[in-house]
Amino acid sequence: MCLYVFCEGKKELYDKLKASARSLGAAFQKVNFLRDIKADFNGLSRIYFPGCDFNNFTEQEKRQIEEDIQSDFKNAYEGVKQLPLKARFGVYVAYKYYLSLFRKIKKVKPARIMETRVRIPNYKKAMIIFRAGVKNQLRLI
Repeated sequence: MCLYVFCEGKKELYDKLKASARSLGAAFQKVNFLRDIKADFNGLSRIYFPGCDFNNFTEQEKRQIEEDIQSDFKNAYEGVKQLPLKARFGVYVAYKYYLSLFRKIKKVKPARIMETRVRIPNYKKAMIIFRAGVKNQLRLI
């Protein structure tokens, strides 16, 4: 939704980055769904990954979801690098935050995902912002 604004109205750039932007949004949303399975499934009876049996959530089901998310992140990064400089830093920070959260979730066993909500500590969030700032200043994004 923000891509058109980020592209400063340049339709050609918008069209070029649209697929990457959709992948980024999908990755963020799927990470949130995976992180919040406990609350969504147990508390609200919501299922965002059709075909998964969250009463018996398996490593194989979790791995399939993770492979899909990994693909979204890969496609999204190509678009992040091509964003105009004004928008790139903020989007990159969000990308790195969600990627960190995803990496942490990948280390958690399926049964544990059903019991707890994975979080990134504040000091790690600060490090993400700091590193992104340095990379941005050095034009490494």
